[in-house]
Amino acid sequence: MKYAFLPHPIPSLPIAGSDQRFPVRRIFCVGRNYAEHAREMGASDQAAGLEPPFFFMKPGDALVSGSGELSIAYPPITKNLHHEVEMVVALGAGGVNVAAEAAHKLIFGYAVGLDLTRRDIQGKAKEKGHPWDMGKGFDQSAVAGEIRPAALAGHPGQGRIWLSVNGELRQDGDLSDMMWKVADIIANLSTSVRLEAGDLIYTGTPAGVGPIVPGDRLEAGVDGVGTLRARIV
Repeated sequence: MKYAFLPHPIPSLPIAGSDQRFPVRRIFCVGRNYAEHAREMGASDQAAGLEPPFFFMKPGDALVSGSGELSIAYPPITKNLHHEVEMVVALGAGGVNVAAEAAHKLIFGYAVGLDLTRRDIQGKAKEKGHPWDMGKGFDQSAVAGEIRPAALAGHPGQGRIWLSVNGELRQDGDLSDMMWKVADIIANLSTSVRLEAGDLIYTGTPAGVGPIVPGDRLEAGVDGVGTLRARIV
């Protein structure tokens, strides 16, 4: 097959304990999956506990990945860039209408991730009823560390998830606080689209999201999965 120009490289993540890399297909994100975060974003107490999961997407090439300290460029057209630490699920198999009890069979492994958000742009889009794409899906908006295979990490259902900025703890929650658990997220998402190997799912963030600026150093972690370090440049 001849292309008009060379295809772009396939986004990928390093795999813990392996020289292989995980090729990324699509990036799905779950919105407001922790009740306290839903409240800090304006949801009522009742809605924070009852809303079904909703999803948005980021382009695969928005991914920044690797080991060591990652460099992330502060994006244009925003004055309010926010951090959101999340556990990332990496799928090694796919399907449609997947039963929740079978969902774990699709999982290759887990990673620590950051869903970066241009909060001011997202807010303006919400006010007008517009899509969130420019608030969520910009360049370098999806950050992830190395994948820890499920064979090593198991399937974490509880454990600390946290983030600090310049040594100051900002987010500190527990995976058990997810309103929609990983298996339910996969099952629900698979009713809307066919999931495939290489898909990533960002599973939501605990409370404490806030602004970051150039020069800030971020460190984040998920118990049993790993840690992630990044610098805003």
